[in-house]
Formats: sequence, structure tokens, C-alpha cells
Amino acid sequence: MDIATIIGLVGGTILVCLAIVSGGSVAVFFNVPGLLIVVGGTVATCFIKFTMVEVINSVRVAMKAFTAKIDPPEQIMEKMVAIAKVAKERGLMALENEKPDDEFAAKAFQFLADGFDEEQIKDLLKKDINLTIQRHTTGQSVFKGMGASAPAFGMIGTLIGLVQMLANMANPQDIGPAMAVALLTTLYGALLANLIFLPLADKLALRSQQELITKNLILDAALGIARGLSGMVFQETLKIHLSPKERLRIVPKAKGKGGA
Repeated sequence: MDIATIIGLVGGTILVCLAIVSGGSVAVFFNVPGLLIVVGGTVATCFIKFTMVEVINSVRVAMKAFTAKIDPPEQIMEKMVAIAKVAKERGLMALENEKPDDEFAAKAFQFLADGFDEEQIKDLLKKDINLTIQRHTTGQSVFKGMGASAPAFGMIGTLIGLVQMLANMANPQDIGPAMAVALLTTLYGALLANLIFLPLADKLALRSQQELITKNLILDAALGIARGLSGMVFQETLKIHLSPKERLRIVPKAKGKGGA
């Protein structure tokens, strides 16, 4: 569970609600027609831009912003070093007994245990990575599209409200409340875009980048095991995927574990 995403969404919503409550009547900020225009228009545009399958998959991908837990790269590297040591000592067939939580890593170890050659492993795992990136990119595009559409429909709702207001100006006392209602749709669009849709798209982009680093590290580990790389060379190959700070943290632990 990603606590940062939850804190951001819940915290932002609470702060907005507190600002509304402290400013006066809450009922003033609730307008059903405005919500229908913004939410309905945004969702409708989303289905026009993307297929039904892509929209549904984007919701599933978005759940990763809340539930996905990605281990730090240095921790994954330590696991790969330990696996490489097992492969060196007991042979590739022993990797069948390794059951990592990561589905991509489990697939890589199964390929090794089944005797796939280096090129086959590289080709299959690369295709897996590319398809994952494609799915993530589509999910980000859906939320970015919604983030762009929500403010636009908020403005459309405001224009509709202004037209209705100007068409009924016989009573000047009704102009103020009517203007307030017209502006609410702009508020709805801005809130949905900047508090939900665009932040989720950015979080998904971050998650995608983290997963890409992780999968490339596992890919290089699998290829290193297939090549039978020695302990030090194997570690240096994987360190490329770590930041300078992460490399400093991994050095003492790697030395303590011994060669692969």
C-alpha cells in the first residue's frame, strides 16, 4: 500500500473541505447539473478517445498507485546475488525451487531452469518489458486525457450557466446566486483535474519508471546467471541500475555475502 498517494488524496480533499466549511454554507458548493456536466463530459470524452478495454485497464493500472509495493533496487540486487550463488553451487535446475514474489523474476528463473539459451531469455523478457511499458503508457494517457477534459467541461458548464443567467435578468437579485452556480463547474473541473487525474497520471509514470528499473535489473541478472558470470562481475553488472547513493549502501552487504 502506497501511503503517500493516500495521504495526498485524503489530505488534499480534507483541506479543500475545511476551506469550504470555514467559508460559509456547504450547500452553496453543491450543484448536481454542474457535476453531471463535468463528470459526465469527462467520462464521455474518455470513451471517445480510448477503447472500452483501455479505459478499464487504466483503472486497474491506477490501482497500482495505491497497492503496488516495489522493493528498493539494492534489495532486489541482493536477492539476485543470492540466486546466482544458488545457481553456481547447485546448477540451474535448482532455480525451479525459487519462488520469488515478483512474477517477472519467477518467469526469468523458470526460463533458466528450463534450459533456455541466453538469446531466447533476452528476447522473451524484453518483449515482456515492452508490453508492460505500453500498458502503463496507455493508462497514463487515459488519466492525462481526463485531466485535460475536466477543466474544459468545467468551463463549458460555466458558459452554460452564464447563458442561462443572462437569459433571465429580469430580477437583478438572482444574478449573484446564478453567477455562483455557473462558476461551480469551473471549480469542479479544476479540482478533479489537479487533485485526482493529473496526480494519478504522474504517479503512474513514476511507478512505471520504477518497475522498468526493476525489470531491467532482473533481466541483466538472468543473463548474467545464464553466462555464468563470476561474483564480482555479476555484482558490477547489476550495480549499473543503482543510483550512486544506492551503490554505496549495497557495497558492504555485497562483500559480506561472498561471490556468486
